Amino acid sequence: MGQIKVKKNVGGIEGLCIIEPTLHGDSRGYFMETYNKNDMAEAGLTMEFVQDNQSASTKGVLRGLHFQKQHPQGKLVRVINGTVFDVVVDLRSHSGTYGKWFGEILSAENNKQFYIPEGFAHGFLVLSDTAEFCYKCTDFYHPGDEGGLAWNDPEIGIEWPELVGEYSGCATAKGYHLKDGTSLTLSEKDQKWLGIAETFKFK
Repeated sequence: MGQIKVKKNVGGIEGLCIIEPTLHGDSRGYFMETYNKNDMAEAGLTMEFVQDNQSASTKGVLRGLHFQKQHPQGKLVRVINGTVFDVVVDLRSHSGTYGKWFGEILSAENNKQFYIPEGFAHGFLVLSDTAEFCYKCTDFYHPGDEGGLAWNDPEIGIEWPELVGEYSGCATAKGYHLKDGTSLTLSEKDQKWLGIAETFKFK
């Protein structure tokens, strides 16, 4: 027991947690428990995970901002190789922090994990030459249920580190690059999402 340290409600957003496993290292290398159901429950995190996902991306790739509409997923995310800037946006209509974003550097070096409850949009920007990203989900992926937000929506105002460019009124990657000259790379789908005000009409 006691193999993880949990910081709750990070960024002043209820439910968001940064989780840091205890690293045991010696001359041979290291060992750590990346997930322990009992330790999580002791910290008040009793969610059940049903699916594990993993992706690999190159520097300058931005994935997001994604959410599932009818089958929202809670996610426990971490990086096993490289460095990313991981971002969430609160989409819970009842929340006092609706529309607020929070970002955290996740890397293979800092071993931080990020628990994102249901009701958030999620995305990340790769800052290292390559990155491998892993996450557990509380619900299965449902094809056709995915929604998204423009990663550069000025109403949300995410401050992406190392990224240079000027908003042109849409989510295109054109005109954006990292400070070292690496082009920003997005999927065709991620360049078509709209802003939060256009996506959600109740606010």
